[in-house]
Amino acid sequence: MRAAFAIAGALVVGACATTAKVPERRARALPPPVAASAAPVEAASAAPPEDEPEEEEVAPAPSAAPTPVAACNPQKAFQYLIRSSYIPVKTKKQEHEKALKWRTTQYGYVKGFGEASWNSKLAKDEVVATTVFGLPVSVHKKVVPAIKCAEAEIKATCGSTPYTPHVLSGIRDKNTYRAGEVTNHLYGIALDIDPLLNSCCGCVKKWQASPLCKKKAKTIWERMSMPKCWVDAFEKYGFYWLGHDALMDTMHFEFLADPDQIMVTPKVIAAAAP
Repeated sequence: MRAAFAIAGALVVGACATTAKVPERRARALPPPVAASAAPVEAASAAPPEDEPEEEEVAPAPSAAPTPVAACNPQKAFQYLIRSSYIPVKTKKQEHEKALKWRTTQYGYVKGFGEASWNSKLAKDEVVATTVFGLPVSVHKKVVPAIKCAEAEIKATCGSTPYTPHVLSGIRDKNTYRAGEVTNHLYGIALDIDPLLNSCCGCVKKWQASPLCKKKAKTIWERMSMPKCWVDAFEKYGFYWLGHDALMDTMHFEFLADPDQIMVTPKVIAAAAP
């Protein structure tokens, strides 16, 4: 009896095994003949079996273009904005108004000077606090990049003549010039460095009394502590140094170039190259 059951079980198992192999043979059957206009047989045989889903090819994500890095753009001060071009104001009214209009248009209106119609913004409202040479100072936001460019230039080129400033002065709320002239400090585009160490021997009596102005000196460089390398760095990026002026104001720099051209990208530089 047990032997009969064993034989019957074997027959059932054999039948199940035979049945399980049938669909496997069908799944692996060769594909039908390929028409002449279709792809080559090699391409068809390389396709995955019908019971396995094809993997979709994922296109690589496009790499983002590198952001152009802005660079400091050397500029020269505009001649008509330099003080000697419109002084004295009484005899050079048109020249003075031209310079005044440029400053107002670019940086904002200063009450009492120029025309409010030239710029609806007030210059004092465009002033921001920044840090230069580790010192705080408030200047017009448009000239901050130019000051930073001068600072970077000094760090890169003035190592042989080290100098550490102690006091910086930027924006002012009162005009310190007379006879109709308007100081660039009112627009926040002028910077004074260490007034007690860098003289202004052509200014008011207070500054003329400085020991630096009373000493015998062959050159103006002997009436100041700041090295010439600093002056060169500021002038490279659009500042004018009033040490060249009759005032002999060695502490004073003012930005007299184009504020829209302080920083440029490599693309712009390449386009401007000869």
